[in-house]
Amino acid sequence: MTQGWDASAQAWIDVIGSEGDWGRRYVLDAPMLQRARGRGFRRALDIGCGEGRFCRMLRAQGIESVGIDPTRALIEESRRRDPDGDYRVAAAESLPVEDASFDLVVFYLSLIDIADLDAALREAKRALRPGGSLLIANLQGFNTAAVGQGWSREPDGSRRFSIDHYLQERPTWIAWQGISICNHHRPLQRYLQALLQLGFELRHFAEPEPQGVSGEKADRYRRAPNFLVMEWERG
Repeated sequence: MTQGWDASAQAWIDVIGSEGDWGRRYVLDAPMLQRARGRGFRRALDIGCGEGRFCRMLRAQGIESVGIDPTRALIEESRRRDPDGDYRVAAAESLPVEDASFDLVVFYLSLIDIADLDAALREAKRALRPGGSLLIANLQGFNTAAVGQGWSREPDGSRRFSIDHYLQERPTWIAWQGISICNHHRPLQRYLQALLQLGFELRHFAEPEPQGVSGEKADRYRRAPNFLVMEWERG
C-alpha cells in the first residue's frame, strides 16, 4: 500500500527535482551526510528511497547503495537518473535482502510513511550486520501533531505554533504542490521504545537547524525544529 504515493509520484519528482526540497537542502542533507561519510561504511540500504537522491549522494561518497521503495514510478525515476544503481520495488515491511548484508541502513524521512513501524524496524535490524548503524531522519512528533494547526498569526501580529493530541497515534493526510500522501503521527516515545526493544543502542541524536539560509521560513524552523536525526547501533 503506497498511501497516495502512486498518484503523487510525478508531482513529487517535479517538486524534489535534482537538488531536493528546502528542508533537505538546508536542514537535513549536511547532518545526514556527516553521519555517513568517512566512517568506513561499505554498503548502505536506503529504505523508502523515493527517486533515489540520497542513494546517489551516498554513492558519491564511495558507499555502495541499494534503494528500496514500494512506489514503482519512483523506482523507475531512480533507475533513469542512476542507471548503474541498484533500485528495487519493495516494501519496508518485507525487504528483498539477505540477513546482515549492510553496515548502514537509512530511513530518510520515510518512517512517517510506513504504517507498520515495528515490522519495518525488525526488517531494518535483520538487514544490518551486528555493529552496523541505523541512520534516521524523521519529522518531529510535534510537527506531525500539528497537521491542521501549526503556525498561526496572533492578534498582536506575533506567530504561534500549535499542536494537539500529541500522544494519539494516527494517520494524517497532507497535501501540497500536487502531492497528497498519508503520514503517520507517532510521539517520539513510540519510536524510541520500538528501537530500544529491538536492542538498538542510541549513538547520536540531533535536532538540526537551517544552515546557510535566513528569512522567515528559516526562523520558523529554528523556533520549532521540523526534523530530528538519530543514529542507532545494532548490538
